[in-house]
Amino acid sequence: MTQLDRMDIALLKAVQKNNRLTSEELAEVVHLSPTACQRRLKRLRSAGVIEADVSIISPKGVGRHITMIVMVSLERERADIVDRFKTAIRNTREVMMGYYVTGEADFILVVTAKDMEDYEQFTRRFFYENADIKGFKTTVVMDRIKASFAIPVDA
Repeated sequence: MTQLDRMDIALLKAVQKNNRLTSEELAEVVHLSPTACQRRLKRLRSAGVIEADVSIISPKGVGRHITMIVMVSLERERADIVDRFKTAIRNTREVMMGYYVTGEADFILVVTAKDMEDYEQFTRRFFYENADIKGFKTTVVMDRIKASFAIPVDA
């Protein structure tokens, strides 16, 4: 774990709210020089504290009107099968988020689709054609209440 001081924490809070702030705007918020802000951000990125700078896009805004939460169970929980499924998740554009979990399922996926027909085609390709999948349960999202990647950061 990277040691974070109060300036790092202030920077992380600021860029989580708005990653489009200029160096000058960040400097005002965290009370450092623009150069110091850029140097710290570069260090935080290199250390993997900042994984990516992204925009949150509305699925409906790009024609993906349905979001599902999918619980997936594997036939067997062998390392090669788990690793193969993790790779499939990473390489599948419909999967927005994927988690390897404990409990009732082996994985939890957040999946988007244009419509139910599109989701059915996805399930046929991604689940039914995969012999490692024991089963899956789909919950359809009725309303997205919050969309954020903000992590609470404290001193």
